[in-house]
Order: sequence, then structure tokens, then C-alpha cells
Amino acid sequence: MFTIEAIFIGKLSGAAFAGHSMAIQVIMVFFAVLLTFVVGASLIINRHLGAGEKHEANHIFGQAMILGIIMALAFALIWHSGAIYLFRLIKENGESAAQAAGVTYLQTISYFAPLLITNFVAVGIIRAVGDTKYSMTVNVFINSLNLVLSPLLIFGLFGLPRLEVKGAALAAGIAHSCGFLISFYLVRSRKLQIYLSFRELTTPRWSSFKQLFNYGLPTTVEQLTWALGQLVVTSYVAGIGVTTLTVHAVFLRIQAVLSMVYMGFALTAMTTMGKNLGADENVLAEKMAHITHRVMAVFVFVIVVIMMLFSKILIVVFTTDPATVALGRKVIFVFAAAQIPKAMSNVLAGNMRGIGDLKWLMWMTMIFVVTFEISFNYFAAFVLGWGLYGVWGIQTADEGVRLVLNYWRFKGGSWRVRSKK
Repeated sequence: MFTIEAIFIGKLSGAAFAGHSMAIQVIMVFFAVLLTFVVGASLIINRHLGAGEKHEANHIFGQAMILGIIMALAFALIWHSGAIYLFRLIKENGESAAQAAGVTYLQTISYFAPLLITNFVAVGIIRAVGDTKYSMTVNVFINSLNLVLSPLLIFGLFGLPRLEVKGAALAAGIAHSCGFLISFYLVRSRKLQIYLSFRELTTPRWSSFKQLFNYGLPTTVEQLTWALGQLVVTSYVAGIGVTTLTVHAVFLRIQAVLSMVYMGFALTAMTTMGKNLGADENVLAEKMAHITHRVMAVFVFVIVVIMMLFSKILIVVFTTDPATVALGRKVIFVFAAAQIPKAMSNVLAGNMRGIGDLKWLMWMTMIFVVTFEISFNYFAAFVLGWGLYGVWGIQTADEGVRLVLNYWRFKGGSWRVRSKK
């Protein structure tokens, strides 16, 4: 959805594109907080489903949705009231077009946040427990509706008002609100492995909340740290200039599309690992882990080759600004190289989440974000003057070292000892 928006908004101006991209980075930070309930619930539910305990799985689902609804209301208020302060980070020469675009997008979408965020939590859990056909149906519908509404409202086609960035936010909000209705039907239809009971939804239980936080908090801290790190890096790039920020935004949009594939394999790894361990099938769990790693390796190699061969086409899809295209074509080789360790790390992390090795992932992310993303990036971008080359070069090093350490941890885990008995 965000990539479709970015393509259309890129036709307005580089400043609008940059402001929209930073708004998405802000939203991603808040979505990271929701992973407490999505990942925590998914890990617990998968173990219950693997053990045949469906009632307990439904209970955890209901409790996660209670917390998701509360957070949705809180986030809506924060997005609307705090937007004007967040976008002062963008450095512009006597103008404020990028800042205005970011504020407009975030404040507009805040009106739809309660339904958008609640739907994010519900679909995330549906996907993570293995009902991917249904989560796909919901998201294909949302993206299809957004694809229709975005150009109509952004450019004012067929007599509709030209709303530009605000139109993009309205299209996203309307599409997600409609998607929420489909998700609500599904979780009440008994077609899924899980079922949303009104009794569970209206009967909060502290012990279940505590269990969700215990399982989900490490992943939330991990993802929140990563998202905040990316926001800090984006602020560094914004401080260099709007053209550099625009190129960075293009790369983030391309990576966002690729990350959907990375996430798909990571969720598959997490789900199969959790269910196999819940059923005491440790040997099968390890076998499936190796298969997902190999498939991911083949995919990312092909993608890197394509990006290097068709670099100009990829950038022009988002913007035709000559300065942006020229800089993007120079830096895209560094960006492409970063995708190899990033893809492999995502799948490996999915397997480790399925095992339950969450605190290791949390501490690794915290250490590497502070060391590489925040400290080294500042040094490379401003002290050494490497600009965008330094930003993506540091990310390549970050993902590469983390991949090696995570693989060492995965291969030496105590769960493998149990699989040999």
C-alpha cells in the first residue's frame, strides 16, 4: 500500500515524496510496538494449536485484541497531536513542503487509526498462525481498493477534488477500514484456526496479559529499536538534503516490497518451527529451517542481479527527477548488496522466534542499532562525508555481522540437542 502511494506521490514533487516517506517511517515505529501482541500471541497460539488446545488459543487471541484496541486509540491521538513536531527534523532551504506533506499525511490517517491498527493486529495473528490464504485475501482487497482510490483522490480524477498527499492518506484509511470489516467477519466465521469470542474480548485477564508481554516484549523492543534506528538514520539523511532524502526514500520503498517476501518466509519459518516443537517434532523443525534458508538464498540472489541490471527503471518508477535518478543509480549497488544478508537474517530470525530465543534477538538488535545504525552512520555520513554510500554501506555491514552471530547461536541452540534424542 505504501509503495503504491509512494509511486503516485513521487509524481507530485520530490518534497512530497520525501515527507510521505518519513511519515511512513514514523508509522512503522508505532507498528513495532504492536508486535508485542502480534508476535507474543502468535507464539503462544501456535504452541497451543500444535498441542491441540484450541480453546486456549482462542482465549489468547481475544486477550491480544483487547490490548490492540486500546493501543489503536492511543496511537490515533499521538499521530494527530504530535505530527507537527516530528517533521521539524527535515532540513529544507527556506521551504517547508516536505514537512507539510508529512504532517498532512500523518494527521489525516490518524482519523482511521483505530480501525487500521486493530486490523493490523488481527491480520498479523491470522497470518502468523498459518491461515495465510485468508490474510492474503484481506490484504489483496485492501491494496486493490487503495490502488483504485489513490489516483482518484491524489490527482482529482473524474471530477473529484485534487487532494494530493491528503488524498493518499484518505485512500489508505478507507481501504483499511473496509479491510477491517472483512477481518472481523473472518475471525467470527469459524473458518480460521482461531475464533474471536465476544466473551474473551470483553473479559480481560491479567495473567494472560502478563503472558503476552513476557513472550512479545522482547520482539517489540527488538523491532521498536530497529524502527527507531531507521527513523534516526532517516533524520541523518534529511539533514543532508531533500534530494538525498528522496533517493533514500526510494530505496526504502523498494526494500519495503522486498521485505514483504522476507517476512513471508520468516513467518513461515516461525510458524512451522513453533508448531513442530509444540508437537515434539524437533527433527522436522530443523529440516524445515534449512529448507527456508536455502529457498531465501536463491530468491535474494536473483533479486540482487535484477536490481543491478535494471537500476534506472526501478528508480524512475518512483520519480523522474534527474538529480534523484542520477544519485540513485550510483548508490543502488550498495543498496542491493545490503539485501543479501538482510534477507537471510530475516528468515533466520523467524526460526529463532519459533524456538523462543527472543531475548537474544532483542539484545542483538539493540546493540547493533546503537553501534552501527546510530553511531557508525553518523560518523560515515557527516564526519567522513560518505553520505548515502555510508548509510547503506553501514547497513550492509550491520546485517552481515548480525547474520553470522545469529547463525552461530541457532546452530548451537539447546533445542537441537533435544532433536537428537
